[in-house]
Amino acid sequence: MREQFSTVNPNRFLTSAARIEAPQERSKIDTMLRIGPLQLDIPFVQAALSGYSDLAMRRTARRHGAPYTLNEVMLDKFILQPGKKRREALEVSPDDHPVGGQLMGSDPDVFGPAAFELAQAGYDVIDINFGCPVKKVLGRCRGGFLLSQPDVALDIIRRVHDAVGATHPVTVKMRRGMDDGRESRRHFFEILDGAFDLGVAAVTVHGRTVRQRYVGPSQWKFLAEVKRHVGEKVILGSGDLFSAQACMEMIQRTGVDGVTIARGCIGNPWIFEECRALWRGEELPPPPSIQRQRDAIASHWCDSLEIYGHKHAGRVMRKFGIKYAEHHPCASEVRAAFIAVNNWAEFENVLELWYNPERDWPEVRRREGHGDLIAAGATAEPLRVDAP
Repeated sequence: MREQFSTVNPNRFLTSAARIEAPQERSKIDTMLRIGPLQLDIPFVQAALSGYSDLAMRRTARRHGAPYTLNEVMLDKFILQPGKKRREALEVSPDDHPVGGQLMGSDPDVFGPAAFELAQAGYDVIDINFGCPVKKVLGRCRGGFLLSQPDVALDIIRRVHDAVGATHPVTVKMRRGMDDGRESRRHFFEILDGAFDLGVAAVTVHGRTVRQRYVGPSQWKFLAEVKRHVGEKVILGSGDLFSAQACMEMIQRTGVDGVTIARGCIGNPWIFEECRALWRGEELPPPPSIQRQRDAIASHWCDSLEIYGHKHAGRVMRKFGIKYAEHHPCASEVRAAFIAVNNWAEFENVLELWYNPERDWPEVRRREGHGDLIAAGATAEPLRVDAP
């Protein structure tokens, strides 16, 4: 861990409700999501989110009911090089289980040793990223680019499984192909079938293509086709999951075994509580009150202070605050206040001013849609992807 907070006591912002542990109740539905030996009581997972799913965000998701989370994607070569990035990647907190470590890279020779290091560090699952559509990632033959190289992709999976598969589940994240062409479809199923033949425990499929990036709807019909194709093997669906209702609908409409929630849970940890309620057959809980929003943000902030120290916590939390603001009845004003934050004191001022439960606020409404965020390092426009 980095610098411990000392000159401020952020716990004064927290009510007892903010300190509760993650819900422990079991779903009344018998089926649990299984990823290798892991048994998750609900099939709703926090996805790996580049630039977001750090320890503080993962703790926040767990407090609100997430049964399993993934760390933000890590470059395989950084895990093998001495330095700060390696130390951070290999630091797994005792309260952060079960947790997946997601790897991205281009060289099969590096993936196996990197996966072994993550397993030794304490990650419970090793996930391989074949889905990232960001331009600089594709230009380095990483992420989604590998969907156009099935031989390389399967070699990577083989190396990772050989390195850790005897002790740790290996999973894969994919998009439905580079594009909608026939060759892309053939490559997708070649990698999918080959991955399961090599022993992967689960595959997450995003219903958009790499070229599509974040434009247009995710094709849930394709997810249903994939699940029918693999039978009892574990498929998790991804794409357009911005509400608990959408998460339930994806499972019901496609038959996937679970879902990974990505952009939909940034600044919205309550989505996991809502998913739990719907999974149990209960009514959707009311949207989070100002007090509950304050509790969640303050708790998230405490963790960021512990991890990043006073110097950097305010800046790190700014991007989360912008997303939390979308739940506030004065969303545009609160968003502007978070954008102006540069340090922990300014972040504290935003909490004091805009999250005072004693003030007479307008009615809180549930957040809908993806909001302002597209994704870290990405844009909404389609991108032409050419192999270098």
